[in-house]
Amino acid sequence: MSDIAVHTRGSGPIERIYSTLRRVPTIVLWFIVIVWSLPSLSVFINSWRTRDAQRSRSWWTTKPDELTLDNYESIFNSTTSGGLSNSLLNSMAISLPATIIPISIAAFAAYGFAWIDFKGRKGLFIAVVSLLAIPLQVALIPLLQLYVNGAHLTLPWLDKTITIIPDFNLVNTTTAVWLTHTGFAMPFAIFLLHNYISSLPRDVFEAARIDGADHFTIFWRLVLPLSVPVLAAFAIFQFLWTWNDYLIANTMAGTNPDAIPTTILIANLAGDFGMNEHLLPAAAFVQAFVPLVVFFSLQRYFVRGILAGSVKG
Repeated sequence: MSDIAVHTRGSGPIERIYSTLRRVPTIVLWFIVIVWSLPSLSVFINSWRTRDAQRSRSWWTTKPDELTLDNYESIFNSTTSGGLSNSLLNSMAISLPATIIPISIAAFAAYGFAWIDFKGRKGLFIAVVSLLAIPLQVALIPLLQLYVNGAHLTLPWLDKTITIIPDFNLVNTTTAVWLTHTGFAMPFAIFLLHNYISSLPRDVFEAARIDGADHFTIFWRLVLPLSVPVLAAFAIFQFLWTWNDYLIANTMAGTNPDAIPTTILIANLAGDFGMNEHLLPAAAFVQAFVPLVVFFSLQRYFVRGILAGSVKG
């Protein structure tokens, strides 16, 4: 009798309205996803259309027999695009070091700030995190001068100049680009990793110390395996930022055609008077393909890493 009453009560108009309202957030989210995906869909479809088709008709009127591979063949032709294949290698040569090196250094620093008690730890951590407030734009020209001439200290009372950093001739190289990205990524990486590592259970570290493990063993055997979500989250952030960067790459290597990444090449791909603007959708989709692969490969760690250290208990 009670089962019949529950079933009857659950099928009333109020319950049906409540059930419908519960589905509203999901419907809204799907609507946002569809609207957000429309520009990407238009770029993808236009990448398969000819120049005349792109200019004369909208992308949603495209018929299957109008699709062609000519745009993709043109962007990989060095005489047309200037060498998209080489620029993809340059982007990879910039993004991989600029992602791996900050993670490697920041993980050690974050563990030290979180679990090693040394004098001035809090003040040094605050100083590192405060570097996040420095605008990137104000440091580009000084860094460029450093890459060109090195750093020298003049002592007029001794009539002597001391070389602090020699001239490594890094200007117009991919090394200058990923070095800059590495330096500016370090404060955020330390901050993000510290929040996560400091929230790990203290009992685990105390048990490891009782067993005789030193700091390096604890870091290598415990911290790194437990920190995979936050490491993957930062890797996504940093890789997407460096892969899609234009400002730093254009400042540090923009005048060297053999060192420019895809962002600069695509910006210059249209040519004089926009004669090759029909190639931009294909080049943009090729350029976006690698970040999409990276994101979807690591997306299961993304939310866990973003929420790192936000809740303790």
